[in-house]
Amino acid sequence: MKGLLKNNFYATLSNAKVFAVIMLLLGIFVVAIDKKDTSLIIGYMLLAMIGFSFNSIASLRKESNGKWSKYKLTTPVKRSAIVQSYFLSLLLWLVVGMAFAGIGAALSIMLHGFPFDRNTDIFMLFVAGVGISLFMGAIFFPLFYMGGEERNEVFLVISLLCGIGLVMGLTTLINTLFPAPMTATQILLGGAIIFVCALLAFVISCPITAYIYHKKEY
Repeated sequence: MKGLLKNNFYATLSNAKVFAVIMLLLGIFVVAIDKKDTSLIIGYMLLAMIGFSFNSIASLRKESNGKWSKYKLTTPVKRSAIVQSYFLSLLLWLVVGMAFAGIGAALSIMLHGFPFDRNTDIFMLFVAGVGISLFMGAIFFPLFYMGGEERNEVFLVISLLCGIGLVMGLTTLINTLFPAPMTATQILLGGAIIFVCALLAFVISCPITAYIYHKKEY
């Protein structure tokens, strides 16, 4: 598993370096501006979490182009381990994205004060970013092995849109269950519901993807 994770890391590293530089420059811009409008920091935090996760699963295309995905099957590793390594890699890059988002938000708050109306808003931003990333991965990996590697770009867009749609749908449902004005406890509970649903989808998707991959012939 360690070798698979290392391979996934290097497959993602080149794109991640470019994206990290962009996020660093964008973070400096976002933090430097004294603003009452929170749209910049919100966009930055979501972009960091979703962007690094997106880069992680986009790296599968590089393996397909180099035929490494087929050569890998000749090595003494199980297909289930290969699938698990992709899921773990996404989680690792999601943590990197969360670190960028957290550092950016912390520096902005230190320089300009707390920009949100409620303390729970930061929590909900992390829930949204993590939820979209987990749903995106949960949808993409089965589609990738079921629909064919040549449709990678289409599946990336579909999974991202579905991830956003699922988080928005759950948010709408929670707003229906807890009409405004919501208490801090209700907001935290709603965020926990979104996170648990996304995590369950991600965890369940792993054995489903492994099953699809096991049945796939090359």
